[in-house]
Amino acid sequence: MGRLKRLKKIRIHREGTHTLAGSLVLILAVNTALYFGLECKVPFYVVAVISLIVYGILVNFFRCPIRLFGQETEKVVVAPADGKIVVVEEVEENEYFHDRRIMVSIFMSLVNVHANWYPVDGTVKKVWHQNGKFMKAWLPKASTDNERSTTDSRSHGAPHRDLCRTGRGMLY
Repeated sequence: MGRLKRLKKIRIHREGTHTLAGSLVLILAVNTALYFGLECKVPFYVVAVISLIVYGILVNFFRCPIRLFGQETEKVVVAPADGKIVVVEEVEENEYFHDRRIMVSIFMSLVNVHANWYPVDGTVKKVWHQNGKFMKAWLPKASTDNERSTTDSRSHGAPHRDLCRTGRGMLY
């Protein structure tokens, strides 16, 4: 019963519902055709196992868990994304604030949740999207040349404004 309760808490990001529904229809069609179309069932079982694994990876990719924090988050900065922190450094931000800022880079692999959150409680001042390339995510130029979205926000009671930039890139 405990596992069933956990499964009910799984939410899927709205942008993944069409991909998951289409994939499920395709997987069911292929597996049904193999099951009824072949006398030997070995290819069906192989493809069925591979289909379940691929579909499980897709569900994992598009999941959107509810984030709960054990304390008040008004004056706390939380991670805007799941993943591995790969860089923390002071950089010159030349696109918006035109001053020095602390940059925290988080790399999201295929097994991480690919939903982003606002890192601070506060007021969103501006949100914008910038088209760009789709270079490998770990390349230094990827953070400036790849497609990305940016949010300018001000924490409640904070003297400074925060800039959260999410970029896209290839894994391989």
